[in-house]
Amino acid sequence: MTVLSRIARRVFGLPAPSARRVHVHPSVEVPMRDGVVLRAHHYAPDVPAAPTVLIRTPYGRGLQPRVLARTIAAQGFHVLIQSCRGTADSDGVFEPMRHERDDGLDTVEWLRGRPWYSGELCTFGPSYVGFVQWALAAEAGPDLKAMATIVTTADFRDSTYAGGAFSLDAVLTWAALLSAQRGPRLANFVELRRGQPRLHRGLAHLPLSEADLVTTGEEIAFLRAWLARPGAEYWDVRGHATRRADVTAEVLMVGGWHDIFLPWQLDDYAALRAAGARPYLTIGPWTHGSFDLVRHSVAESVAWFRAHTGDRNVPPRRAPVCVHVGGVDRWWELDDWPPDGARTRDWFLWPGGRLGAWPAGAATTPDVAPARFRYDPADPTPSVGGPRLVAQAAGRLDNRGLEARPDVLTFSSAPLSRPVTVLGSVAATVHARATGEHFDLFVRLCDVTPDGRSWNVCDGLVRVAPGRFPAGGSGVRPVRVDLWPAAHRFEAGHRVRVQVSGGAHPRFARNTGTGEPIATATRLLPVEVEVFADARHPSALHLTQVSG
Repeated sequence: MTVLSRIARRVFGLPAPSARRVHVHPSVEVPMRDGVVLRAHHYAPDVPAAPTVLIRTPYGRGLQPRVLARTIAAQGFHVLIQSCRGTADSDGVFEPMRHERDDGLDTVEWLRGRPWYSGELCTFGPSYVGFVQWALAAEAGPDLKAMATIVTTADFRDSTYAGGAFSLDAVLTWAALLSAQRGPRLANFVELRRGQPRLHRGLAHLPLSEADLVTTGEEIAFLRAWLARPGAEYWDVRGHATRRADVTAEVLMVGGWHDIFLPWQLDDYAALRAAGARPYLTIGPWTHGSFDLVRHSVAESVAWFRAHTGDRNVPPRRAPVCVHVGGVDRWWELDDWPPDGARTRDWFLWPGGRLGAWPAGAATTPDVAPARFRYDPADPTPSVGGPRLVAQAAGRLDNRGLEARPDVLTFSSAPLSRPVTVLGSVAATVHARATGEHFDLFVRLCDVTPDGRSWNVCDGLVRVAPGRFPAGGSGVRPVRVDLWPAAHRFEAGHRVRVQVSGGAHPRFARNTGTGEPIATATRLLPVEVEVFADARHPSALHLTQVSG
């Protein structure tokens, strides 16, 4: 083992290596059915009949992936780390998601012809490297024994248009990352050291159809296509949600409470459960790119592969679901997700910024004036923490500065007399009336500590447009906002808080208020939004709670 591999093994918490030596075969050529050649590094342990771990990636095969591949190989696995079509030194043109099914299956077929291939295949990787696992999973055949899908999902369409809006930060940041891989290293290093000013300019630029030029200096075809909101024909050939029920491999899922893909990863879990499968699920206090996520997922994935490739000395953990509970920093083991015994409780928004149970006699009290805020797309309400692509901007942050803005409403409970444990889905129904037909509602759940700090737990946004959430005769419309799920314990003495605002930029592209196509809109129209909280319009937060 190299010195770096020894350090990596300790960092990842892996057991002593099974292989004394790992032989590296660089730039192995793997032909595809259309003649394109993809290139890979093969890490071969001196272990007879070792299973194979396939890692297909668009992010190159630089130092970090090489160290990871060697470290996994030392645990007794052949590792093939392959660059996706059109990335690094692989031939062809990279079109996100378009070729991963065929290229993945062609790579499996190529493996079957290698003399060192034992017929036992595992797949590993986060984010896009997890998506490519779903691309081949349903048709890989009995060779595919185990998958480790980390902060990912089988279909990127719904996460791209979360809540009906556009996930600007994740998409443009990812596009900039892919572009940077092709650019000069020195220029990219300087850009990173300066805090990525070109990316920030692109996120703020209108029209969004030019954001790629501002950020990278080049047109990015897939970004422009996604901004144009292509229909089912485009996405159906690029997603794999319809084939989840056909997957026979054992699936491990690792997610984070502040990950950009979590709701859709849980959809994948539910689809496998509905098909009779028994996937294992871990959700930790992680963001999409956090180091702790990587460290945990490598160790758990290696154990998962061993358990499902004949190593009976490494059984899977006892409970199929393991989640981190925020607020108390504990891990809970569960039989399933959502957990049995959870019940939904409504926390009602009330005048004066209050939050709590339905007050006695409220049905007979007169209506009160709604709370109001003004959303100005020229000064969009910023996103603070939460699910962001870049770890430094994501996660759990103090929201007091955000809540001091006049375009953010807050509703807070009295200090809790006993703990409240949220475990499952979170949603809100907001009765709203606006001066325009086009606006967004962003709702965030926070835990307010006795010293006044307001820590975000989960959130979500929905885009309101004509024909969606029809208004009543008074113009008030009930708008349902699905937040990210949560596992969090609000301790006694803490307060439960709900934020309501008109956006979270640049995580979600701003609503310009005009209804113009998102790609070309430049005209900005502010909107006044009223949030009703009375007996006729019972706006409420819906929390899934458990006792204990």
